[in-house]
Amino acid sequence: MQDAKSPNYELTLLFSMAFRTAIDELHAELEQRGFGDVRPSHGFVFQRLAAQGATGIELAQHMGITKQAASLTVDYLEQHGYVKREPHPTDRRGKLIVLTAHGWECIRETESIFTAIESRWRDLLGEETMEKMRLDLRRIIQSSKAANPYSFRPPVW
Repeated sequence: MQDAKSPNYELTLLFSMAFRTAIDELHAELEQRGFGDVRPSHGFVFQRLAAQGATGIELAQHMGITKQAASLTVDYLEQHGYVKREPHPTDRRGKLIVLTAHGWECIRETESIFTAIESRWRDLLGEETMEKMRLDLRRIIQSSKAANPYSFRPPVW
């Protein structure tokens, strides 16, 4: 039993565990659907590339990793057919990394799986609780002391 003076950080751990549970479920289902070669960190790469592609430097900054590590990640994803390097539209020396049709298919499957996970949570907790939790989590994020609370370093595991 915890006394009143003991620190209580269970909620922080529960946030982490809930996130990891969802990611593990996502990847188990992606494997079933033929995407067993993607890793959790690749989802953050796909997020950055989805808008309009990115350079290796932009991707490294987004991921909080070195340019060399970003290049290795891009090499892996390119070898597995998720991304391709194209000439940069404004920098003749640069390359733009963009998603392939296979990469977009993985994104659509991920969206489908996350929708199913959230639907199951909604069935478990109810619509009102889900909406309150969504709003409360936004408030927690916005209260961050970080300069840009929506900018975060993705976990690379």
